Amino acid sequence: MRKFLLFFLIIFIGLVFIGRLLYLQIFDPSFSIISERNAIKTEYIYPQRGNIYDRNGKLMVSNQPIYDVMVIPQEVKEFDTLEFANLLTITPERLRTQLDKAKIYSPRLASVVVPQVSKQEYAYIQEKMRKFPGFYIQKRALRDYKVSGAANVLGYISEASPHDVNTNSYYEPGDLIGRSGIEQQYEEILRGKKGVKYLQTDRFSKAIGPYKEGVFDTLPVKGKDLTLSIDMELQEYGEMLMQQKRGGIVAIEPATGEILSLVTAPSYDPSLLVGRKRSENFTRLWNDTINKPLLDRSLLATYPPGSTFKPISGAIALQEGVVNKNTKISCHNGFSYGRRGRMACAAHASPLSIVAATAQSCNTYFAKSYWWTIDNYETPQEGMDSWKDYLASFGLGNFLGYDLPTGRPGFIPSAEYYNRTYNYPTYKWSATYTLSNGIGQGEVLTTPIQLANLSAIIANRGWYYTPHVLQKIDGNHIKDEQYTVKKYSKVEEKHFEPIVEGMNDVYNYGTASFTQIPGIEISGKTGTAENFTRINGKRVQLTDHSIFIAFAPKNDPEIAIAVFVENGRWGSRYAARIASLMIGKYLKGTVDRQDLEDWIMENGLEEEYAKEQSGIDFKINE
Repeated sequence: MRKFLLFFLIIFIGLVFIGRLLYLQIFDPSFSIISERNAIKTEYIYPQRGNIYDRNGKLMVSNQPIYDVMVIPQEVKEFDTLEFANLLTITPERLRTQLDKAKIYSPRLASVVVPQVSKQEYAYIQEKMRKFPGFYIQKRALRDYKVSGAANVLGYISEASPHDVNTNSYYEPGDLIGRSGIEQQYEEILRGKKGVKYLQTDRFSKAIGPYKEGVFDTLPVKGKDLTLSIDMELQEYGEMLMQQKRGGIVAIEPATGEILSLVTAPSYDPSLLVGRKRSENFTRLWNDTINKPLLDRSLLATYPPGSTFKPISGAIALQEGVVNKNTKISCHNGFSYGRRGRMACAAHASPLSIVAATAQSCNTYFAKSYWWTIDNYETPQEGMDSWKDYLASFGLGNFLGYDLPTGRPGFIPSAEYYNRTYNYPTYKWSATYTLSNGIGQGEVLTTPIQLANLSAIIANRGWYYTPHVLQKIDGNHIKDEQYTVKKYSKVEEKHFEPIVEGMNDVYNYGTASFTQIPGIEISGKTGTAENFTRINGKRVQLTDHSIFIAFAPKNDPEIAIAVFVENGRWGSRYAARIASLMIGKYLKGTVDRQDLEDWIMENGLEEEYAKEQSGIDFKINE
């Protein structure tokens, strides 16, 4: 029997090969399709992109029909170039350039000649297309913006680049793809799925009917609708308040981490980046290097947090046990620290506990408590790294993980950073070298969204959800653990109570008392951040930034907010007013403090920015 084993094995393998060949040639149509490909024309049917709604069901983005003029180079016959260019309202040179690009991409596959032809233009062009073989019109859906704001949140769509086409098989030349904001972040959900139609062609490449009666054709699948956490009414109000100013506003619902508003200023109308003038408008916005309307300052701009950082600095000192709620520190308009210098402070009662120090924004209290926090360890290096770990648990010095495709991590210095700066161990450094960190100056840098999240953490007494703008997909709430699992700071809940009391007193008798909103108990903190740049190699001090963080109501918070106004001078001047107005608008739906709104709308900062641009009135710091 063993002598026949090899014979049977050979027979068995032969039968397997014969069976496979039989299946491929008779039953499997794929090779038939490949062999007939030269006689088959593929047409894509483009789906509608998903609509986008705000948290209250307001339609923000829908679709409108547009048409692309397409070309298949090998099917083009001789034609009047000037006539066709005039028909398409482009120059003959532009037409020839597009045809050359199409030939380079593929003589047999379709490429876009003129994108995004309007419905009116389509009706006129379609009548004469028969005179130009090889050209046809492809219907697509273009975005239709129902709102004039939130451009930084929504993003925009544009034609897929050669890189997109080469790296993702879904895209063909002329396809549209999300470029920023929600359109980019959730592109695969919004775009849907293209349908495909196979057409049988004759030897002249003219379609003569569906291939195999359309058995392989597929229908397009519409993109899924998204509901955002953005409150569009609040968003538009914030954008109105930020007219003639630069900066950002971020508002978060503390209980969920949902972003209620994400304002950047200056901004632009999202409809500018739709249609045939999209490229021209984008170039104009891109080249505006003074106002930078394409820069999302709420996510990308980094600033020293100033005194808005003091509540966290104090909370860490409480956790470390170097101070308690009753610890009082004397302040005589500041304090001196050896040969390192003197830190100034505004006049106020002395000595102060942490509650009063927060309300009065005492530099001395928070600089000294920071000093003691670092010195609570055997070496300043250990103290600094412990302090940095605390701040990391508040989401500082790193990307928060929100669901938008852009951002910056800010900066929190480490022991290694100061070792390099001071050439340790040749030269030793101590906590006094870094005291400005304790009051939100020094090397500390944050983004507006980080400060808003900081405010939400204080409101929640120590925990937060990762901030996010997506609320629902096709009406179903998101369940991604990234946004539904609580994250905790390293400071215990009990240590936040004196911080909250102090921030509440900022409104009761402190630095923002004149911005109270009737009937709402708000906790907040003003901040004034020094603003430096370098001109001709010299360190130049510009007008300070105005910052404010707040949440309300105090004991059942529904909104946490951060406002940053570039060159706004001090925290209560612009930022506190804006924050109070935003809180009142969200919680009450009305504007009770018309005086605050009138002042904000009447006092723009364009002259300040013009002065800065011209380079006058600078304070030189050698």
